[in-house]
This record gives sequence, C-alpha cells and structure tokens, in this order.
Amino acid sequence: MAPHRRKMGGPELPAKAMGKDDGHSRGRGATQTAGPGTRAANLLNGSTIERLPLMVCLALPVVWALLALAARFVDANLAWAPRNSAKCNAATFQRALVRSGAEITNVTFVPKGGSFGEGASNLLYPVNPTNLTELCALTVRVTSSPSSSYRFGLFLPMEPHQWKERFFAVGNGGFGGGINWLDMAPGPHYGMATISTDTGHNSTTADITWANKQPEKKTDWGWRALHGSVELGKKLTEAFYGKPIKYSYYSGCSTGGRQGLKEVQISPGSFDGALIGAPSWYTSHINPFVVKFGAYNLPVGADHHIPVEQFSWIGKQVVEQCDEVDGVKDGIVSEPEACKFDFDKIKCPDQTKSPNCLTDQQIETAKKIYSDSYTDTGEFIYTGLTLSSEDQWFILLGSDVPSPFGVQYVQDFLFDDPSWPWQEYNDSVMAYAVRHDPGNSTAAQYDIRRFRDRGGKLLMYHGLADGLVAERGSIYYHSQTVAAMGNVDSWFRFFQIPGMQHCAGTTVDAPWNIGAAFQTSSMAANAWSVPGFRDAEHDAVLALIDWVEKGKPVDRIVATTWRSPFNATSGVLRQRPVCPYPKKARYNGKGCESHERSWECK
Repeated sequence: MAPHRRKMGGPELPAKAMGKDDGHSRGRGATQTAGPGTRAANLLNGSTIERLPLMVCLALPVVWALLALAARFVDANLAWAPRNSAKCNAATFQRALVRSGAEITNVTFVPKGGSFGEGASNLLYPVNPTNLTELCALTVRVTSSPSSSYRFGLFLPMEPHQWKERFFAVGNGGFGGGINWLDMAPGPHYGMATISTDTGHNSTTADITWANKQPEKKTDWGWRALHGSVELGKKLTEAFYGKPIKYSYYSGCSTGGRQGLKEVQISPGSFDGALIGAPSWYTSHINPFVVKFGAYNLPVGADHHIPVEQFSWIGKQVVEQCDEVDGVKDGIVSEPEACKFDFDKIKCPDQTKSPNCLTDQQIETAKKIYSDSYTDTGEFIYTGLTLSSEDQWFILLGSDVPSPFGVQYVQDFLFDDPSWPWQEYNDSVMAYAVRHDPGNSTAAQYDIRRFRDRGGKLLMYHGLADGLVAERGSIYYHSQTVAAMGNVDSWFRFFQIPGMQHCAGTTVDAPWNIGAAFQTSSMAANAWSVPGFRDAEHDAVLALIDWVEKGKPVDRIVATTWRSPFNATSGVLRQRPVCPYPKKARYNGKGCESHERSWECK
C-alpha cells in the first residue's frame, strides 16, 4: 500500500482514479527538467560563520596559502565538470545494454542545485526533486514480455569523489506506477547511484484498473520491475564509473517495504542492507481482507456504524487510557499492546448514539477493528489495527464502500472482473488469492538464511499509529522469521515508532522522522536525511550503512519531530530513541521528556 498525504502536510486519501490508464503513454511526453533549484536547504546544513574565529587566529600568510590552495581546488573542480559531463550520454552505456531488452529514452546532465523529474505526467510522483547534487540522470525502458514493459530512473553522482561505490534502490507506493524521483534524490547525497522503477505502468496509488486482464503487468508490479531494474541499474552504474559496486542498499515503505522484502527473498545478493518500512508484505491476505475489514463499519447509518467524525474522538479516549502505561504522560501511546482498554468507560449509558460515547453495537465494531481476523475454520487472515491508529481509520473505514485497495484488488487484480460486487465477499476470496497470488507479489518467505549468510542486514520499522497497514503485521513477519531461523538479532532488527502514522507523520507530536523512505520527501522537495541531524544516530540509512560497512549493530535510532511536524525550520520539538523489538524506550527520570538523553532502550 502507499503513504497518504493530507492537506497541511500530513497524510490524505489518494485521489480516486478517473478511469483506466494506458500504461506508459502518459509519461512519454513528459518534460525532463534540469536547472537551478532552491537554496533553502542550505540553511539546514550549518554555517561557515562558526568557523570564522579559527580563521581569524591564523597568521595572514597561512590564510593566503589556504586561499590559494582552495582556488586551485575550485579551478580543478570546474575543469573536471565538463570532462565528466561529456560522459553523460547514451554511448557511455551501450555495452551494458547488450541483449538486455532495454533502451535508454533520456540522458540528462543535471547541474548542482538543479531539478529533475517528469512533473504532472508522472501520476504517482508529480513533484520533481530540487537542489540535486551534480548528476547524470537516465530513464530506461525495459521490455519484460510481448505485452508489458517497465521503466526505471537512475541518478549517477558526478562530483569528484562523491560516488562512494554504493548502489541504492528505492520503492514505490500502493498499486501506483511512476518513477519515484523524489525518494531517489537523497541517494546521491549518501554517495550512492540510485534507481527507482515505475513498476510497469503509470497510475495513482489506489488505481488498480491497469491490472485487469494484464497478467504480465501484474508480474512487473509484483516483483519483476524492481528486480530487473536493480540488475540492469547495477550494470549501467559500473559502466559509467568503470569500477565495481562495493555495497548495495534499499529503502522503501508500504508497497516499497513489500518490494524490498520480496527482492531479499528471491534474490539475496541484490542488497547488502535493506531498510523496510510498514511493509504490506502479505498481499494475498491483506488486500482481500481490506474488503472484509471495510464491511465491519458498513452500511453507513446502521446501528453498528461508527461515523468518520468520531474516529478522532475514539483516539483521544485511547490516549486518555493508554498514554501513561509507559510511565510518562506525554500524549503518546508508546505501549499499546500493554494497554487494557476499558470500553465500558466510553459506553453510552442509555444506548443512544452520541458523538461522545459508543453504543454496544458500535463497541463491537471497534473491537473487530482492533482484533486479528480468522476464517470460519480458524485460518489466520490478518491482524487488526493497533490502539492509537484511530486518526487514520478514515483511509479504510471512511467511505460508503470498502477501500479500493481491497475492492479493486479483487475486481481487477484477482478476478479480472470489474463488475464483482464487494457485498459477495467471503473467506473463499482470500483462499483463491492465496492459491493464485497474481503477480507473485506476496512476500511471505520467512527463512531468508541465504540473505543472512552472505552478510545481509535488515532494518524494519513501523509506526504504532499506522491506520492503513496494521503494525502487528510487521511483528508477525518478524516472529515468523524467528520461528523459522532462530535468533535473528545479529542481522534483522525491527523498530516500533510510537505515534507515527503510515510511513511518516504524527498527530500527537511524537518523534517520527528517521530519514527513511517517504519521510524525507514528505518534508520538502529539496530535503535529504534528517534535517539538522545527518548522522548515523538519527538517520536510519546512515545507521544501516554503518552496520553493513563497519559492523556496528543498530542498537537504537533517535527519531525527531518539529513544532510543525513537516517543517524543520519550525524548530525541534522532541527527540526520542526507538529501540530494537522487543525493547522499549524507557524514561530514565533525568531531564526533560522531550530530550533523547532522558530515554533508554530496555
């Protein structure tokens, strides 16, 4: 599934598709942009003013010598750029494309501070990243079958010594199709050549009509587009630099998390480290279940129906009862699994519907939303949502029909029958999905020792306030992997992020940003890493790099939020460590609760 944005910087429902998309056709006429970008991000990079006292203390001859040396370096830099920008052309890559079924459709040299993307023609990612490093941008089309093709983008850093022999792939969102230029943009800042695929079509996140009677396109979305893009992207990268890649990484959330897990399972040599967020990995279970889940709160107006307007009120009652389970009253539900929520405290005394209470029938609906689901024969379907997820219930429960993530999946992805009525859902639908798994998209392999044995490292994270992809699904994957392989702590660690919604953001001022996929791009088109905290203590990408390249296990990551959650210039509001499961962040009783040093992983 996909991250959702809301006006004012938070998550929102995806725009509903207006009809069947024609695959790549909307992207063919896209305008590729490359030009000066905003300098606003420079405000977050620190100031040279802090270094002036040192300069003043130097003797003037030393200063002149340093300035002369700097001038020679600048001259060398300027001379270097034209020579290497000349490499940014299709001829450089032709040998890597032999017998690949691929063609380069665009090669663009992007100057430092420039912008690149496809704009509005990219239905999933219409915003172009800005303030890019100097790079060579490629767009490649690959024929995957007689009836399908996919594209991918590749950013190749061009500044001297900037490429650190690293390769990076980023994921996508929902069932949408589009090259994720925004999440690619941070990659070159980390010294990485970076790719993203369009998954084989061009659509918004919840539009699944493109899949109807298109088995090859389903396979591209399910695994083939990412896998092929990684393989060919590596060849193009090595052709450009003339040397091998040393380390390969991945970052993705939601569907992007599923994509990364799937690639680790089917091709353990693709990545040395993978950062997996809120993965919708159990496709054959999750998406049919979304139909059943949505029906819990339907029809609108029924005695058991909970109005959308009441979801946030329920969330406030959860905070009231569950906030202090961790010993600190801070408005954040940090241990929802330890909270024994008392529904009697929110029951309407006379069973009359009211905005400030729930009737017995509405309480039964709420209990279903929180509960794991099983078939009539006892087979596990999927987990319920977590206490504190209520502010995002509107995504799956806020309409007069179940979410298209469920209905369109069954209609267009599973049955190839757009007329299938959701009211006919029963457990046989999920059983059919499990048997057929269109596109082979489900990432339910738990024994991934081939990835472990070659030194692979896996960081998984999930927001406890996620109202779209149930957080307990990630606990389930982690526990199933432990059951299959024994202790995984040396190579696989899972982090719960209290108060974080789906992939990013918070409504309760909880620290949420760890520099992961979608988090950076949700803040600004020119952002990368965690603004103001570009180090391995705060940035999960850098922490993963240190784990892979230096052997430093990730014992905690400091999450950050700001006074305005998506605006770093508003000032830091809170920082707090998130811990490897099952450890929790515990207040140590020393200092302000908003400071990370006041918390320990225990």
